[in-house]
Amino acid sequence: MHWFGIVAGIVIILFDFIFFYKNERMLFFLLGIAFGIVALPFIIGLAIENRKEQKINEMFLEFARNLAESVATGTPVSKGVVNMKKKNYGVLNPYVRKLANQIGLGIPVDEALQTFSRDIDSTVVKRAIALIREAERAGGDIDYILDSTAKSISEIEKLKKERRSATYGLIVQGYIIFFIFIGIILVMEFKIIPLTAGVGGFGGFGSGADSFSATGDDQSGTMSPENLTKPFLYLLVTQGLFVGLVIGKLTEGSVKKGIKHSFILMIAAFLISSGARLFIGT
Repeated sequence: MHWFGIVAGIVIILFDFIFFYKNERMLFFLLGIAFGIVALPFIIGLAIENRKEQKINEMFLEFARNLAESVATGTPVSKGVVNMKKKNYGVLNPYVRKLANQIGLGIPVDEALQTFSRDIDSTVVKRAIALIREAERAGGDIDYILDSTAKSISEIEKLKKERRSATYGLIVQGYIIFFIFIGIILVMEFKIIPLTAGVGGFGGFGSGADSFSATGDDQSGTMSPENLTKPFLYLLVTQGLFVGLVIGKLTEGSVKKGIKHSFILMIAAFLISSGARLFIGT
């Protein structure tokens, strides 16, 4: 998927430079599409990874509960893990089987659990495994520790779901506000600033009626409306980047998980702005 996106993006870029190198507006519009196609598989992969991590946390909760029940009957942790090898834990199956195989080969439980948590690379799992390892190494009331760990994971997942549900409105509001902002910028770019082109002393760059020519070209060292509106595109893209990161932090507690929102908003801003200049601009 990633290589397909890269190859498709390169093909579009080559096509763009071969046929539209003289048409600046079409050049930028197709470049935006190309970069969007290149980045899209990576963003999809990131979304799939986040979804997989969520599923792993849910399945690990089931694994911890089953292990707690097994240990409560007097079964050692090592034997309990081996007995659970054939149970279905969805996306967690490969990790559970590897853990059971390591213990079956004689690798110490503490070391096998450490490898287990490192392979999964989930914050929730790492914290739970750290507790289980300490309890197993200390030889205390392991079944109580496992049961408490399972309850803790359950509460964490419940709070995460409640947070996602409560903050869903923030995501919608963030997107709506951003697209309203794009609309305001486009109105300024195509309606307001061109109307002020004939006003003397526009923006402090000149004075008198000769500040702009009839065609909008700079005739006296001043800036044309088109040059004045060029930074709007950079403003929209920058706004999209940081709005997406803020949405991710507020709704999911992670700036990393806001990258997908940043990508959507940045590409949308670039394509809308450059497309408007191509199809609406004069």
